[in-house]
Amino acid sequence: MAEQTTSSIVVQAPPAAVMAVIADFDAYPSWAKGVTVADVRTPGADGRAREVFFALDVAPIKDEYTLAYTWQGDQQVTWTLVEGTMLRALDGAYLLRDLGDGSTEVTYRLALDVRIPLIGMLKRKGEKILIDTALKGLKKRVESIG
Repeated sequence: MAEQTTSSIVVQAPPAAVMAVIADFDAYPSWAKGVTVADVRTPGADGRAREVFFALDVAPIKDEYTLAYTWQGDQQVTWTLVEGTMLRALDGAYLLRDLGDGSTEVTYRLALDVRIPLIGMLKRKGEKILIDTALKGLKKRVESIG
């Protein structure tokens, strides 16, 4: 991954429960701020998506794009941009660490690049907003169904 932004949060649920919410793309529009469509285009043999089409409308980014996912059990999922309208690159990962007390530390890494010129500071701010929103939404979703 190129220059990236990283943030973490503790979720009161085991890694398997957190990863189940991450893998449930159909539910994203109900909890992931700005995601208006999350459509699995290519399912994987393990039941987890390989490619997912998204429509996103969250400042500073409005785009339609497809991501390719690689899953590593309930410990990690990584993704990379297949194609996008405004995005030129979008590489990310959720890293899950079992804290041993029924909770999980979730670390989100994100690096993005857009087709329009953006000052690095604005790009990092956009990444930070996306990460913080995603982590808070994920925590709330997992803990509300757990």
